[in-house]
Amino acid sequence: MSMSAEVLSLTVQHLWLVFVSIAIAAAIALPSGIALTRARHTRRWALAAASAIQTIPSLALFGFLIPAPLLGGIGPRTAVIALVLYALLPILRNTVTGILAIDPAVRESAVAMGMTDRQVLLQVEAPLAARTIVAGLRIATVTTIGTATIAAAIGAGGLGVLVFRGISMVDSRQVLAGAVPAAAMALAADGLLAWVERRLSPR
Repeated sequence: MSMSAEVLSLTVQHLWLVFVSIAIAAAIALPSGIALTRARHTRRWALAAASAIQTIPSLALFGFLIPAPLLGGIGPRTAVIALVLYALLPILRNTVTGILAIDPAVRESAVAMGMTDRQVLLQVEAPLAARTIVAGLRIATVTTIGTATIAAAIGAGGLGVLVFRGISMVDSRQVLAGAVPAAAMALAADGLLAWVERRLSPR
């Protein structure tokens, strides 16, 4: 396989790892964040637990997950689980922050108008908190793109394959072949989500 074909193949693997991880993290963190805005006593502990995961070095987390029954092993599954755990905090925290930052008077006015809790969430809180929530998704996505390169160490593929190979061979060409597309991917994702964030800004 030529270098360009390999880079393309590994880029697709990398995108898949990031997309699946962010999709799962968002599916967990968004409803959990909404629930935590209604559970003041649980909120602190949930955010503390998500923060604690962030303090674990990525290679160490991969090492902890590999021997875990059902969840672990060598390959993409373990990498996705680790990436999901890392992506939870920014999405969770920004969801909570965005909703709690809304002026209580706005929420009270919506309730006074006869809105149900669901209507308040969908028609008032979600639109007003959307920009902050997208900012959390933006941070999580860019961070996950970078962290996913390390997933190659446990056989998950992605652009980290070229980076690790280049390091072992002391070949800067291989390292750049993996690092440059990953950096370009992160910049593209950051720019796209920044544009979405600006579009959601109140006019």
